[in-house]
Amino acid sequence: MTPLIDETLVSIAVLKAKSGQREALRESLLALIEPTRAEPGCLDYVLFELRDEPGTFYMREAFTNSATLELHKAAPHFQAFAARAGNLLAEPLRLVFLERVSS
Repeated sequence: MTPLIDETLVSIAVLKAKSGQREALRESLLALIEPTRAEPGCLDYVLFELRDEPGTFYMREAFTNSATLELHKAAPHFQAFAARAGNLLAEPLRLVFLERVSS
């Protein structure tokens, strides 16, 4: 039997706010939630803030495949965020891809 190939992309985006930009970054990230969840191929899109590091956010993301992730990156709401990210982020967004190990 041929193993089932799962193309699902699961990642964590790490976003660190510049000094004084925590609330602005938080609001900008929250504004991405609903339009992204409505995108075809979006399986998961949830924002977290590190308890011990206020201003450091993790966005847990899952898309059905790389094509739907690329569509997300090209979406107007994400492009609007990307255009102002330089004013909000202390360092470039880091996207960490995960491999599922268990069910």
